[in-house]
Amino acid sequence: MEKGQHRKRVFKKGKRAFFAKLALVAGGFMFASFLGLLLAARMMGPPPILVPQTTIIHANDGSVIGEVKPSGQNRYWVPLNKISPALVNATVAIEDNNFYSHHGFDFKRIAGAILADIKAGGKVQGASTITQQYARNLFLTHDKTWTRKLMEAFYTLRLEMNYSKKEILEGYLNTIYYGHGAYGIQSAAEYYFGKEAKDLTLPEAAMIAGIPKGPEYYSPFSHLERAQQRQATILKAMQKRGIISKLDAVSARHAKLHFHEQQAIAPPKIAPYFQDEVMRILKSKLNLDPKLIDFGGLHIYTTLDVNMQEKAEQEVDEELRKNADIQAALVAMDPRNGQVKALVGGKDYEESPFNRATQATRAPGSTFKPFLYYSALENGYTPSTSIRSEPTTFAMGTGSQEYEPHNFNNRYAYDFITLAQALALSDNIYAVKTNLFLGPKKLVKTAHKFGIKSPLAPIPSLALGSKGTSVLEMTNAYNLFANGGKRFDPVFITKITDHSGKVIYENEKKGKQVLDRRKAFVMTGLLTGTFDERLNDYTKVTGASISKYLTRPAAGKSGSTPNDSWMIGFTPQLTTGVWVGYDQGRILDPVHDSSYSKKIWVKFMEHALEDQPVLSFKKPKGVVAVKVDPANGKRATKNCPVKRLTYYVKGTEPKDYCNEHGGHKKSQHHKKKEKSWFRKLFSW
Repeated sequence: MEKGQHRKRVFKKGKRAFFAKLALVAGGFMFASFLGLLLAARMMGPPPILVPQTTIIHANDGSVIGEVKPSGQNRYWVPLNKISPALVNATVAIEDNNFYSHHGFDFKRIAGAILADIKAGGKVQGASTITQQYARNLFLTHDKTWTRKLMEAFYTLRLEMNYSKKEILEGYLNTIYYGHGAYGIQSAAEYYFGKEAKDLTLPEAAMIAGIPKGPEYYSPFSHLERAQQRQATILKAMQKRGIISKLDAVSARHAKLHFHEQQAIAPPKIAPYFQDEVMRILKSKLNLDPKLIDFGGLHIYTTLDVNMQEKAEQEVDEELRKNADIQAALVAMDPRNGQVKALVGGKDYEESPFNRATQATRAPGSTFKPFLYYSALENGYTPSTSIRSEPTTFAMGTGSQEYEPHNFNNRYAYDFITLAQALALSDNIYAVKTNLFLGPKKLVKTAHKFGIKSPLAPIPSLALGSKGTSVLEMTNAYNLFANGGKRFDPVFITKITDHSGKVIYENEKKGKQVLDRRKAFVMTGLLTGTFDERLNDYTKVTGASISKYLTRPAAGKSGSTPNDSWMIGFTPQLTTGVWVGYDQGRILDPVHDSSYSKKIWVKFMEHALEDQPVLSFKKPKGVVAVKVDPANGKRATKNCPVKRLTYYVKGTEPKDYCNEHGGHKKSQHHKKKEKSWFRKLFSW
C-alpha cells in the first residue's frame, strides 16, 4: 500500500517536473520569439507609409481648382500642428487614454476588455490602441483572424520602434475613416462642418471624434441622436481626465452645431480643359508615375488665373449662345514668361471633352502672315516696301498647276501698297508674292523659329495659313512679338510638392532669345495697324469693327478660311488667341460666324485687363519712329492729309518725302540749308 502511494507521489512529482520543464521551454521559446520579433522589427526599420491621398490642383493664387481622388475617396494629409487641439485631445481621451505612456499595447486595457467580454458572454469592448488601429489602417484588412492579429502586432512594434508618438498620432488622424467617403480629419472637417481641421471647436471636435467607432452608426447625418450621445460620452471622458472643466463639457454638450450643407450634385469643375492638359503634361512630359499622381497626395501649382478663366468662359458662352453647333477655343498667356492664364477648349466640357485649344489643328488663315513678314524684314523689306495688289496668276513651273489666290470679296488696290497696309488690310496677293520672292522654305524655317511644331509645307499658300496649327502654338508664337523675341515653351505648372511640402518639380526654364529685338518691335508696330483706320485703302483694316472697344495699346491679326475664324492679339501683359468654327468642318456663315472670334477676343482682353495698368510697347535701341504717309510709305509732309507714326530698324527708314500733295520737300540727301530771314533780306 505504502509502496503504491510512493509510486503515485513519484509519478505526480515527475509529472509536475515535466510540465514545469515544458512550461519553462515554452516560456523560453515565447521569450526568444518575442526577442526575435523585436530584433526583426528593429532590423526591418520603419514600415513605408503608403497612404492613398487626394492630389490637389491649385490656381496661381493657391486656391483649389481640382482634385484627383483615389477611388473616389476624399483623402488629405495635414500636419498635427494644423489639427485642432480639441480634436486631438478628444480622440486620445476616447480611443486610447494611455497612448503617450504605452509602447503600442495597453495590457491593462486588454485584460479589462477580456473580463468585460467574459462577463457579457461576447465581445463588448475593444482594446486596440491608436498605434494598433493605425497599423491596421495602413497595412492590413479588418478580418478577425489570428494571422491578421499577429501581423497587426508586428506592424505595431515597427511603428512604435521607428516613429515618434507625434508622428503616429498624425498618421492615425490622417488615415482614419470618418464616414461618407471622408478619410482623415481634414476631409471630415470639410465634409461635416465646411472648415479646416485646425478650426474645429470643442463641440465639433467631440462630435467628429466619436464617428470612427461606427462611421455609419454614429454619423450625425444618418443618426443625429446617436451621434449626440457619443459626443456626450467623449466630453465626459475629457472631463474625467482633466482635459476640460465640467462647465466646458456642459457648454459643449448643449452648443448648437451648424453642419455643412451637403450637395447632392458635385460642384462644377473649374477650367476642365486646362486641368486635362495639366494631367497630360504630368504623365507625358514630366513622366510622373500615374500611381503617384492618383494616390500620392501631390500639390500641383498651376498658372491658371481664375478671374481670367471665368471671363474667358463667359465671353465664349455669351457670343456663341445663339448658335448651338458652333465651337470655340481660347488661350490666354503672359508673354513675359509663357504662362497660360486661361484656356477654353470648347463650349461645354460635359458634352465634349475634346480640347480644341490643344488637340485640334485648324488652318490659321491670315494669322500666319506675321511670320512671313518678319522673315521679309530679315531679308531687306521695311514697312514701306511696296508691291502691286491686283489679281495675279502664278505659274508654278513645269508640270505644276497655276496658282491664283484671291483677296477677300475680290477687292484689290490695282496699285502699289506698302507692307504696313498689306498686313493691316490682309492683302493675299502681297503675301503670296513675298513668299515666292523669299522662297517658301524661308517661311517654314521662320515659323519653326517662332515655335510652330505642326507639320508645314514650303508651298505658296502657306503664306495664307493653309496648313493646320493649334490655338496654343499660334498664341505662344505671337508671344514673341509681344516680349521682344523671346521664346518660351507654354507653362501650365509652376511647382509640384508631395504631401509633406517637399518640392519634387519646379519650372525654372528661361526664355530663349530667337528674334532680333528691333525687328520684333517693328512687327509689333505693324500689327497695331490692324486697328488703325489711317491705313484704310481699297478696303478697311481688318480690326476696324472692334477698334472702338480698345482702351489700351494692342496689336494683333485676324484670319479666316471658309471653315475657320481666328483672332490673335496682344498687349505687353497678355496674349490671347481665339478660334471659332465647326467640328465637322462646315463652312462658316461669312456674315455672322466670321465676326465671333474678334468680338470674343476684344471683350475678353478688355475685361481680363481692366484692373491692370495700361502699358505701351517699349521701343528698344536701334529703332526709329518716322511719320509717313500710309498710302506710299514715304516721309509725311505738312500737306499730307493722313500721317502715321511708323517704326523702322535704324538705317532702313525712308529718306524721301511724299510729293503727292504739293509743297513737298526734297530728299534729305539733297536738301539745302535754308537761309535765315536776315540773309534773305540782305540779298534782296
